[in-house]
Amino acid sequence: MKKNTAPTETATARYLPGEEIAVLLPLPLAGTYDYRVAEEMTLTAGDFINVPLGARKAIGVVWGKGEGGVPESKLKDVLGRLDCPPLPEVSRDFVDWTARYTLSAPGAVLKMVMSVPEALTPPKPVIAYTLNPKPEPFKPTKARERVLAVLNDGPPRPAAELAREAGTGSGVVKGLVDAGALSPVNLPARAAGPEPDWRLPGPDLSADQDKAARPLQAATKKGGFSVTLLDGVPGSGKTEVYFQAVAEALKQGGQVLVLLPEIALGAQWLQRFQDRFGAAPGQWHSDLTAAQRRHTWRAVAEGQTKVVVGARSALFLPFADLRQIIVDEEHD
Repeated sequence: MKKNTAPTETATARYLPGEEIAVLLPLPLAGTYDYRVAEEMTLTAGDFINVPLGARKAIGVVWGKGEGGVPESKLKDVLGRLDCPPLPEVSRDFVDWTARYTLSAPGAVLKMVMSVPEALTPPKPVIAYTLNPKPEPFKPTKARERVLAVLNDGPPRPAAELAREAGTGSGVVKGLVDAGALSPVNLPARAAGPEPDWRLPGPDLSADQDKAARPLQAATKKGGFSVTLLDGVPGSGKTEVYFQAVAEALKQGGQVLVLLPEIALGAQWLQRFQDRFGAAPGQWHSDLTAAQRRHTWRAVAEGQTKVVVGARSALFLPFADLRQIIVDEEHD
């Protein structure tokens, strides 16, 4: 491998077996390192990969084409690609820009993007059980009949949930599985929740609110980069004004990030959003559990979560199609 300062490549760049690639590691290093694409492997710019680093393995990101010049005997092969959406080009550009602006190592900035390494591997599916349409004969008991009645009146359920709803122990469920009365099915580790619905009508705007909302909607519809300052006294309805812009971004199928100070990430704002759009936004702040952070990071990367409200660190989430950033309470 060889350290270099290769710029990011476009998302369409593909690398075939034997080609040298630049890999950025989430470490405070000055630049990228060159590796070789292994046999029977094709990589894309932004892919998360495993590479050898000294005596250990490390996770890095394909950043571009390698600079070359590394002796063949010292060039190491990529070990494998992780089952995760590639880091979008805009996120890689943001890493480079932040590193230049703050005079930081790009790898140190990438570490903030990769703050939830567990999210780089897909969560294991949940094993649930449903009724076998053609079961073998088995000995019925009252406990078993309660389990069957629960499944007969609803969707597949994990064993623990089945036992709880039927008021019995997990051994009864296991006995039905062993007897062939129940069939296992894989469910997503965490089902996607409802998406915010831009079609839901909001409250009627005042003349001043409507006058402020229209240019925000127009700028969102046009796309491209623009900055708008929305100023007003407390209680003047600024949140509902920018909700109009959020609705326009959702209408186009894009993602939205709303930045709030940690102190403002409370139930009142979340309830206002849910009342307006019929679903809760994704959240990103210090009070989330590890499982919640993993779910949000992965859902953002896969484009499943359309709106995220979070603290400043949410800027480093790997948005698949970010169309709008709103900085609320900007003075804080």
